[in-house]
Amino acid sequence: MSFMMKAMLGSKLKDMTGGGGGEVEVPAGDVKETPESKGMSREEFEEYQRQLIEEKMERDKEFATKKAERANLRSCLRDKYRLPESGQDEAMVKMAGDDLDLPEDLAKMVDEDEEEEAVNDSLLGQLHQLQNMDMDQLKTKAQTTMTEIQQVAEEKCVVM
Repeated sequence: MSFMMKAMLGSKLKDMTGGGGGEVEVPAGDVKETPESKGMSREEFEEYQRQLIEEKMERDKEFATKKAERANLRSCLRDKYRLPESGQDEAMVKMAGDDLDLPEDLAKMVDEDEEEEAVNDSLLGQLHQLQNMDMDQLKTKAQTTMTEIQQVAEEKCVVM
C-alpha cells in the first residue's frame, strides 16, 4: 500500500519538502549479486551460483525433452491420419535421439486403432458391417443409384 502511495504522491511530496533524503535509487538491472549481498561467504556463493547453473541446465534439458515428445506425438498423429509430415517436428525428434517415450495411453489408443483398422479392412470385417446394415435401406440406396445412372445414360443417348 505504501508503495502505491509513494508512486502516486512521491514526486509531489518531494517537491513540497524540497527533495529530501540522501537515497539514490539504483535501477534493478544494474544491481550485481555479490556474496555480501546474499550474506554468504565466497565459497558458499560460488556453490550457490553453480547450483543455479545446474538447475537451469536441468530445466532446459527437461524442456527440450518435453518439446521433442510433443513433436513425436504430433508425428505419430500425422502418420495415423495420413497428414503431411513436418520437417520441424522431424528435426526436433532427431535432436532428442532415442530418449523419447510415447505416452502409454496414446500408445494403447494407437494400437487399438490399428487393430480396429486391420479388422475392418479384412473380408470378415466387411461382412460384419454388411450384417449390421439395414437391408431395406441398402435396397433403396441401390435402387436410387440405379435410377440416377439410367437418367444420366438416357440424357447422353438423346444427344447422340
